[in-house]
Amino acid sequence: MERADKILEEIVERCGRMGVYERRSVSDKYCELVFYNKEIDEWKKTFTDILGPAAKPAGAKPAREDIRLTKDHGGVHDDQTLFKKEHDEVTVIAMFWPWQDHAHTTLKIALLKK
Repeated sequence: MERADKILEEIVERCGRMGVYERRSVSDKYCELVFYNKEIDEWKKTFTDILGPAAKPAGAKPAREDIRLTKDHGGVHDDQTLFKKEHDEVTVIAMFWPWQDHAHTTLKIALLKK
């Protein structure tokens, strides 16, 4: 199985090839940036390729476990999307938080120790 830190590195690298509106935070355990919704399909494809299908798609009610898992990073709500992938030592999560302007989405990626 691929190491979790390599997955975060790959995600950050692939995100750098797409249009980023704002880079808010990038570290070895957490990344937050804002992208343009006009490229949302490309962003979803990237995360599906790396982490698998969305664990909680936009429009679906989050499960209790997803709420608990995302709590320290702002949680996940009905209108947001959550991707996650389990590893031996960590869980990788990625959350899409759409803005009310319908033009931008905040992306939060985190490595969570088990």
